Amino acid sequence: MPENSSAPVQTVVVGYLPSPEGLAALAHAEQWATSFGARLVVVNTGKNGDYSHPSFAPAQEMDAIDVQLSEKGLSHVVEQPTDGQPPAEAILDAVTRHSADLLVIGVRRRSPVGKILTGSTAQQLLLDAPCPVLAVKSDA
Repeated sequence: MPENSSAPVQTVVVGYLPSPEGLAALAHAEQWATSFGARLVVVNTGKNGDYSHPSFAPAQEMDAIDVQLSEKGLSHVVEQPTDGQPPAEAILDAVTRHSADLLVIGVRRRSPVGKILTGSTAQQLLLDAPCPVLAVKSDA
């Protein structure tokens, strides 16, 4: 659970995937946004322009997230860019456009060898984000 600090969090961006890791990232991002009264920006995109890829959430799912956040009274934006950018670039673009104070991403559990390297999207976000990045695992 986030703790209020001297540096206020006004905008939280979450990279959302329709997966247990994506749901965990969304839940943590909601907690941060609620705790700080911050605006939440949910970003979901296809894999390098492939909008039939499983990482591209169906419109109904994105609409349900929008409704869920509205019902909770959270100031939010739900984005699903279709400009063909790689996922990390689309998320970093949202971080910059919205002047995010925090980026939340989901990461998969990995084997000991797999822990040496994170996924390429997660790695790029961790290295290139201009704000702190919270990487969360799912409980599943």
